[in-house]
Amino acid sequence: MDAAGSQVEGECAQYAGLYQSGFITTDSGNLLCSKIIHLIHDNNVKRQVSKVLNECELKMYRSVAFPAIGTGQAGQSPAKVADDMLDAIVEFASKRSVQHLKKVKIIIFQTNMLRDFYESMKKREYSNVSTTDSLFSMFKSLFWGKKQSTEKKKPMVLEKKVDLATFQICGESQENVDATESWIKNLILKEQFENSISDELIEHFDEKQIDALEDLQRRKHVTIELEDKLSPPRITISGISRDVCFVYSEVQKMIKKIKDTEEERSKAELAYKEVEWRYPGSNDNFVAFDKLTNMQLEDAKIAKKTHLTVKINRKNYKVDLNTLQATDDQGKTIQIQRVPKNEGKL
Repeated sequence: MDAAGSQVEGECAQYAGLYQSGFITTDSGNLLCSKIIHLIHDNNVKRQVSKVLNECELKMYRSVAFPAIGTGQAGQSPAKVADDMLDAIVEFASKRSVQHLKKVKIIIFQTNMLRDFYESMKKREYSNVSTTDSLFSMFKSLFWGKKQSTEKKKPMVLEKKVDLATFQICGESQENVDATESWIKNLILKEQFENSISDELIEHFDEKQIDALEDLQRRKHVTIELEDKLSPPRITISGISRDVCFVYSEVQKMIKKIKDTEEERSKAELAYKEVEWRYPGSNDNFVAFDKLTNMQLEDAKIAKKTHLTVKINRKNYKVDLNTLQATDDQGKTIQIQRVPKNEGKL
């Protein structure tokens, strides 16, 4: 909760007592995710995990990360928790109706619990082949940052259907046919081209970028090989030269977009260390803006802009940077705050 920040604390206080399904959902605050699902205490870990998985599918979330539920203050056995959590995930993965949730992570901080989760998962390895395949396709990584196998991951070639062209050569003699075949092969080889991109940021590619690569393969009839275990990771593109050049350019754009996002996050972190912008929450408490909005407000003030439009509780507000008043589309005005952290005052 400390890492999420005061905005999430304010939302939890606002929704306290309103939960109906054993959990409440808030925005991510300072965490790098879309939403946070807060579970109400229940000793039935399997039921809690099932509720979260079903909620993620209902809301069309593509991934979810769990802690080892119940192993903290609740004091439950890590082995039992591992069995309960994996039982819930296996049952969920076996449903034919699952369409959206593709990745499940279990984050384990205590190294002594790794063996319990590893043994629990190992028991399921040969129990049901189809269910196990579905489960493993949903798991990007069971142990975040921990590997149970030292086997080097093979380079992944993105799936691609190759449309073959067949040439039938007829001629007056075998010599003419062989000459024509050789000429065609030479033409094809002249058009073939391969180019590679090596960049540390490739390891940040997620489902969105992988889907984009697969789409480029289909549309441009190239082969893209992603070798994400190299250092730095590498993408190799093979095909007709003009198509390879086009796809190469698109991949560079994807890498640049990730780089720009990372730089913006770093700038937002630096700005947050210097100043905190806040808006009114519940019970006369002020809630911190998310770090990106915080940076945008500070940048606008430094640039001596007079107004900036921001979102507060999903509504657009136009902020007067001189008076620090924010007005929504219906004319409602609220007072926001700017708190320099190095001064400790407004």
